[in-house]
Amino acid sequence: MLRFVKRHLAGLAIAFVLLGAVLTVNTLRYAPEPLPENAEIFDLGADIEQATASLSQAVRFQTVSPDLTHPDFDAFLGFLQERYPAVHQTMSRDLLARKTPLYTWQGSDPDLAPILLAAHYDVVPIAPGSHDLWEHEPFSGTIADGFVWGRGTLDDKGAAIALLTAAEHLITQGFTPKRTVYFSFGGDEEVGGLGAMAVALHLKKQGVELDWMLDEGSFVLDKIIPGLEQPVASINLSEKGYVTLELVAQSEGGHSSMPPRVTAVGRIARAVERLQANPVPGGLNGISEEFFDALGQHFPMGQRVVFANRWLFNPLLEHLLSGSPSTDAMLRTTTAPTMLTGSSKENVLAAEASAKINFRIHPRDSIEDVVEHVRSTIDDPKVEIRYDAALANPASPVSSSKAEGYGQIRSSILDAFGPLATVPGLTIAATDARHYGKAARDAYRINPFKVTGSDLPRIHGTNERLSIENLERGINFYGALLHRQ
Repeated sequence: MLRFVKRHLAGLAIAFVLLGAVLTVNTLRYAPEPLPENAEIFDLGADIEQATASLSQAVRFQTVSPDLTHPDFDAFLGFLQERYPAVHQTMSRDLLARKTPLYTWQGSDPDLAPILLAAHYDVVPIAPGSHDLWEHEPFSGTIADGFVWGRGTLDDKGAAIALLTAAEHLITQGFTPKRTVYFSFGGDEEVGGLGAMAVALHLKKQGVELDWMLDEGSFVLDKIIPGLEQPVASINLSEKGYVTLELVAQSEGGHSSMPPRVTAVGRIARAVERLQANPVPGGLNGISEEFFDALGQHFPMGQRVVFANRWLFNPLLEHLLSGSPSTDAMLRTTTAPTMLTGSSKENVLAAEASAKINFRIHPRDSIEDVVEHVRSTIDDPKVEIRYDAALANPASPVSSSKAEGYGQIRSSILDAFGPLATVPGLTIAATDARHYGKAARDAYRINPFKVTGSDLPRIHGTNERLSIENLERGINFYGALLHRQ
């Protein structure tokens, strides 16, 4: 008996040694492509002081969505013509719907498929009651402490000014791209992007098929991803879709002293609870797998073991990632109950109760998949499911991380920022890229600015600002990218 036990213990020991060897080898092989340590940062040579002044002035135009009748929209477009004369002398310009200008920089080789670079200049309003919380007036464009302050600096006038500054400088230096390059500056991105839709339709009517396009949708993330010390540039390949479902339950109503066992409000509450307890199935596949596979290579050894050996740790990894709202949103279609209605008086039974549930749709799912998930999860024929199809958008197609455009964007990020992690990602909000992408083979999303955790609440929030250092990086990024065309 003792010999039997020893033999089995020896077998277990060998198995554990082999397992450890497999885990170690997989982890050592699971490493990112080495980057040159002493790579020289690309410097376009543009006038950064003048670019800073231009962004400051751009912020002063109160181009707040959706008031396109405000004179500042036309004034802003006039400012661009005055500030960037070489751009306007060299490129043709079509002003399309929602005050969205489309610039065409004609390339020297008509056989090369064109590309489009985009930003938007409309901004969100200042939240009521928050004005006194701003360190500087939100539309002053104050330059202080190494930043340009004001609404739109990060989202998204900073990118527009960086792109135009790079183009203006290149044109004055005698540069002409080989391929045709379009610039589009949306006038209504914050309220749906009809301007971007008009641009895509205009290009298709002209018979133009873009090789790829680039818009906002991510940043260079600095110490935002827990456990990762180095900055990560997430070049996003797709963005989530959007649908809001309304759940409606009806009853006879009446006095609250004689309620039925399940009221209309109770039926809706039960439906909402079931949806929250049973999220849309997700997992590490498709674009989610591509993102976390690339990201995992940059973690310290301890965490890298888990990512490198998903054949063993996948259930644990998915469980851990599902525990944080930010990473859970990368794994699945998210479920967010946002609005509830019922009776107008506390002692009156509601004749009708409703809840609105907002879903951000992962590329693996369709709008129909979401509706079916809700129906089967609620499992209550007395709850009606409604939604406005005109306001719903499917997830955008997933672009290629192997295509030339992705490689050019990645190389230009490294040129402007130096060695850092680059990964293909997923935009969990909505951008104009979902519209522009309909005229392109591939659509990519990143703003060439480095942000920290303290910067994220400033986007659409209080004390929005962009550092002058970031503005310079953005100009150099667009300069490097345009040099590659």
